[in-house]
Amino acid sequence: MDLGGGMFLKGISKNVDVGFLTLLESLNFCKVGQNLKCPKWPIWVIGIESHYTVLFALDPSVQEENELELRESQIRRAFDARDQSGGGGFITVEAFHQVAQETNIRLPIKKLDDICATGFIVWSELWQVILELDQNLGGIKDATGLMGKKVFDIYHFNGIAKSDINGGGQAMAVEGGMVPMQRPRLTKLNVSVPPKWTPEEYMTCALPPSSSEKDSEVNQPKPVQHAPLVDCIRTRWSRAACSWSGDPPSIVWRMLYYEKA
Repeated sequence: MDLGGGMFLKGISKNVDVGFLTLLESLNFCKVGQNLKCPKWPIWVIGIESHYTVLFALDPSVQEENELELRESQIRRAFDARDQSGGGGFITVEAFHQVAQETNIRLPIKKLDDICATGFIVWSELWQVILELDQNLGGIKDATGLMGKKVFDIYHFNGIAKSDINGGGQAMAVEGGMVPMQRPRLTKLNVSVPPKWTPEEYMTCALPPSSSEKDSEVNQPKPVQHAPLVDCIRTRWSRAACSWSGDPPSIVWRMLYYEKA
């Protein structure tokens, strides 16, 4: 991106060992690139305006993409390579024809005319067309909305000592009574990620009935929980639903002072 005055802003141009996610992206203050979101190892530094914590997975497969996700990544890379808007997310009609040829997208004439009508192709509009385009035409249409769902565990570590706000942790004796013990916190999160192309209506569908009442209880989804960390996770895995046991994972260091007050 040309900032003027001979200054250019460039992203990370190659894969890195440790990634980076930030709450600021969920607030639309910045955009983290794919090389930082998809590092060599499943380890991410979580950044806010005043503190850093760590998110990691024990299983490297949390970063693996299935066939349709790989297809999406291929199309997005080809689109971004021709996006001269400085991150605006649109390309010219000529550039789109290059993308279509490179990625083997074959749009019906009417859809092609519609998407090229303004002289520019916006990524969000193109993406919607691809979602509805049959796979044999280069799209990633999924009639069931069930392909590619991911479920995995991930861990969050905050090195700043904090007390157990639910009272379930150890306590230490001080003059005048007992106080919760302050210590760093490691939280295990269960993450469920719907396919990127899943229509919203599929996300609210109930699980299919099981063969027995016992099976039904086992297959019940865990209640979805929310914390600022979840917003960070969703910048890497869109629409991820998270749950955990005990206190919510904290990425905000100022909460330490609230607890002492």
